[in-house]
Formats: sequence, C-alpha cells, structure tokens
Amino acid sequence: MCPTIRTDAMRSFDSSPDRARTGQRLRHAGNTLALWASMALLVPTSSTAAAAPRATFAKSSAPAAQLQIPAGYQLTPVRIPMRDGVRLNTFVLAPTDTTRTYPILLQRTPYNPKRMRPIAAFSKAGYIFAFQSVRGRYGSEGTFVHMRPEDARHGSASDVDESTDTSDTIAWLTKNVPHNNGRVGMLGISYGGFYAAAGLIDANPALKAVSPQAPQADWFIGDDTHHNGAFLLVSNFNWLWACDRSSTCTSQDFPYPRSTDGYHFFLAAGPLSLFDAEFFHRQSPEWEIMMRHGTYDRLWRRRDILPRLRNVIPAVLSVGGWYDANNLYGALHVFEAVRHQSPDTPATLVIGPWTHGQWASGTGESIDHLQFGSATSAYFLEHIELPFFESYLKGAGRPDLPVAEVFDTGANHWRSFNSWPPSASAMKKLYLRAHNSVSFEPPAARESSEGYDQYVSDPAHPAPFLPNDDFDMAPDYMARDQRFAADRSDGLSYESGILTADITIIGPVSPHLVVSTSGTDSDWVVKLIDVHPSGYQELVRGDVMRGKFRHSFSHPVPMRPNQPTRVNFTMDDVYHTFKKGDRILVRVQSSWFPLVDRNPQKFEDIYTAEAADFQRATERVFHTPRNASYVELRMLPRDEHGLP
Repeated sequence: MCPTIRTDAMRSFDSSPDRARTGQRLRHAGNTLALWASMALLVPTSSTAAAAPRATFAKSSAPAAQLQIPAGYQLTPVRIPMRDGVRLNTFVLAPTDTTRTYPILLQRTPYNPKRMRPIAAFSKAGYIFAFQSVRGRYGSEGTFVHMRPEDARHGSASDVDESTDTSDTIAWLTKNVPHNNGRVGMLGISYGGFYAAAGLIDANPALKAVSPQAPQADWFIGDDTHHNGAFLLVSNFNWLWACDRSSTCTSQDFPYPRSTDGYHFFLAAGPLSLFDAEFFHRQSPEWEIMMRHGTYDRLWRRRDILPRLRNVIPAVLSVGGWYDANNLYGALHVFEAVRHQSPDTPATLVIGPWTHGQWASGTGESIDHLQFGSATSAYFLEHIELPFFESYLKGAGRPDLPVAEVFDTGANHWRSFNSWPPSASAMKKLYLRAHNSVSFEPPAARESSEGYDQYVSDPAHPAPFLPNDDFDMAPDYMARDQRFAADRSDGLSYESGILTADITIIGPVSPHLVVSTSGTDSDWVVKLIDVHPSGYQELVRGDVMRGKFRHSFSHPVPMRPNQPTRVNFTMDDVYHTFKKGDRILVRVQSSWFPLVDRNPQKFEDIYTAEAADFQRATERVFHTPRNASYVELRMLPRDEHGLP
C-alpha cells in the first residue's frame, strides 16, 4: 500500500510487502519505517473544502513540487476545482516544444506526487503528464476516504466520488492545458490502480485508454487487507501503523522491540482485540473500521469497485504479476469485470513474472534466485504498454494486442491468448490420495482403511509463512524455498512421483477439500508447489480460506466438530509449466503466521476474541471415493499428462 517509486517512472506502486522496499529484506520494522520516512511518504490529515476561485493555468497557491523534471519539460503546479468546489493539487509536466500537440497522461494518487517522474520512454515519445493528489492528501482539499465508494446518483454537485473527480480533472486539463490533443490516458499501480479503474466509470469522453496496474479492487476478498475474509496481519499492521495514525509516515515511537523478530513479536502481541489499546491508541481510524467489520457487510460491498465497471468505454490494459502478494486479485478481476460487463470494450490482460510493481522498478529478469531468462519489464514497456497508449492517444486505436499476454513461470516465455483463461484449456482434478500422494485418478476404496490424514493445529505455535521471521510481508515471499515448512507436523504434504513429461497449468487454482476439525472454525491454507530436481520447492500458488466463510462471506456459520465438511475456494490464476523431472506437491495447513492472523479455532468474532478463546484443534483431510479432496486445475492439452 505504501509506495516504492521508480525514479524514471510515472508510477506510485504501493504495497504492504513492497512498501518502501528497494530489494533488500528488512530485518526489523524500524528499518522499514526509517526508509518510508526517507522517501517522504507523508499522509496529510484531511482539510476542509474552501470555495474554489476561478482557476487559471500556470497560477497556483500550491507549493512547488520537487519533481525531477526531464530535459525539454517544464513544471506547472495548479489546483483544479471539482464540481463541489474542492480543489485538488495537481502538477503538470509539459514539453517546452510547442510546435505540436500532445496527449495527456494522468495519474491520481493518495501518496506523494513529488516523487513521481515520467517514464523515460513516454517523455521521449512526447506526452503531457499530470500528477494529482486525491481528496484530503498532499495539499488537496476535501476529506480522504479509503476506497471511496461510487455515488450512483451523480445528480448534483455534491454527489462526488473518484470517477467524478477524474472526469472533472480531465475536463479542466483538456480545456486549460495548452497544446494538448484532446486525448487523455490514465495509469496507476496498486492504490493508484484503484483510482485508474475508478476513472473508467462514467468516463469523460476525452479519456481513451486506461491501465489499472495491480489495482486495489476488493479489500475483503482478495487484496492485501483480507484474503477470503482472513485478516492479513503484517500487511495491515505495518501499513496502518506507519501511514494511518498521523500526518507522516514515521518510525518514532515504533512498537517493535529490537531484540525480537516478527513472528515472535506478533505472537506475543496476543489476539487482535488487544492491538488497538497496545499499539494504535485509537489513532488509526482504518484499523478500527476493520476491527468492527469482520464479515462481508455493506461497508465492504460499497468499497468493491468491480460491480461498478459497467458500460466502460475507454480501452483497458490490466497489468499484474504472478508473484504479486498484494494485488494480483485486482489485476485479474478488473480485467474480468470489464470483459464480462462491457464485452465490446477493448481489454487486454498482462501478467508477468513479477512481484508487486516490479515491472516498474527493475528489469524483471529474476526474483530472489528464480531466473526468467530475459528482461521481462523492458519487454512489457516496449511491446505492450507504450504501444497501447501510443495507439489510443495518438493513432487510430486498436493496437495489435491479444486478449491476454502472459508469462509462463516454468518454461520462461511469453505467450498470447485470445481468451482468458484459454478456451483450449481443460479442467483436471488433482486428487489427494493415501500415502501422501497425488494423482489425476480419483481415490479407490482399498487405499486406506481410515480414509483421512490428520494433524494438530496449535494457535500458540502457528506455522510461519517465512523461514526467517520477517516483520513484514516480504515482496518475494512467494519465490522463497518452501522446504522450511516440510518437516513441520502441523500440516500435510501430498506429492507426486517424478514427472515423465511437462505439465502446464493455466488459469485459476481451486481447492476442493473435505475436512474436519475438532473445533468449530479453522483456517485452511493450500499451497501448490513445484518441487525441482535440486529439491527447491517453488510456491506456484497459495492462499487461505477461513472455514466459517465456506458458504458465505456475509453470513458465517460454524463447522460441526469432527464432521466431514466440504471447503471449496478459488485461488488466483497461474500460468506455470511443471517440467519433466519435477514433482507436484500440495500442502494443507491451518495457519500461515503472521501473514494471516491466528484463528482461535472456535466460531466467534475473531476481532474481539480473548487469549483464552484460542484452542488446539485436530484437523483431518479426507481422501475416500465419497469424501474426495482435490485441487481443480486448468491444463493446456498435451499428448500425455506426465504424472506417473
């Protein structure tokens, strides 16, 4: 959520794991916040809207931005009036060559616009750039609202939201900025991606092309605040501690003892019900909101932007990374929402081998020790992103782009598809079998007299999500070797034999488990892992499902103790080839700490649970013909499935 800014990019990518990371892994959060502070990621308090005077280009009372201005450009700060009189702080970078006209590329952000700079390839191609602070941030008037809901009325000047602010901004820019060609594009990463997506709603006619990149979309189901209703502890805590309590991101008064590590710090902190009194002291409004809204209620439904993406007219380029622990969900589902709800709108999905925003911050050649064989970020910029905007903002539109351009993380190559998931893919069920094995064949009755495997989940000793007890959601955690969890007894591993041929899976990964717990609620974490011949275990996809939400995120129900229960959920898409000689491993566990908060394994409101409520539970995974557990995959066709 808090951004790391590429110095040559018109981007502001904000994430819990990536917040202020520059490649190094921070060993304690004091360092994290010191780095945030050094980047001046300030979050001003809200201000009251004043009556807006008649605005003129090249005159503003806003402080001059300390932007790095490319050669051949000049900076003009302005305050653009919205329909309700609120003025938004905006910085315009325009070419000094006034012999021709240029399209406008707009980015709206809740973070510091002073740290932005146009992408070098775009400034070379010739664009006017506008960087705008949203309401209540960095000199903009009005009140800041997280994931501000859309006002469906839009009937009066007081009916404002992010789409109306975007439309008003574009109208002002095209009327007042000299030498613009009347065409506007938008892009943004993560929280900025949310604002880009909001611009698609009731879009200003001048807005021709929009690229939501790793956009925030639904904070309860799939972004970096919750996954399937499970609270993402380190992500929320670190971001809200630094950027929600006061007007600056600061390391002062930091709660982490320097003598401990993240895993033991969060374990010692106790249940979530203690966190506000111990750490936030009612100084984080968003933390309080999250603690009061533990189900998918009206608050979360109103913040969900996906149902609002109807009748979209601008072309859409949705971008994400397979290793993005924050907002891969948003990239996939914004694209899906536009395709399904506005089927005539040109829309392209691009997913590369990247962590959160990595396509904007490096070469994209590797993550940790994973090597991808090419500069994937440069490929994206040169062959997809720039041609997309050039075509719609300078040309006749309809660039030569497929419906999906995606990177195979096992075979290390890009591939184009005219549908997503590809229509040529076929559904296959990978069954969990007796003797800790997997197979594309369903279980047989003779395999096991009991028909289940079991383990004990203890909230006092939860399974870690990292081997080195980091304080934050490391941006590359999905690329970390998973062998650190292999010997733990609080989970189960099901592994194939050595593959005799390549297996390529593509699209969503959907666990269908038959499980039981001795409690009345449990988390069910499923990891799909590629075991390389070297022994390295690559996490292809992993996610959590909170048992009480198995039927409904709005109306949770308890699990019946020791009764076989079906728990189905869908994880984010993948495109990965398990190579001949590899093995496929599925691991099931009931904690993933402190990435995910601890489940007391008792049906209750976890946000008000007390320490005494947390209990051990015996968890069972069934694998009989009647109670079969499996992972549903989409596979590209091959002559043989490769599984021995």
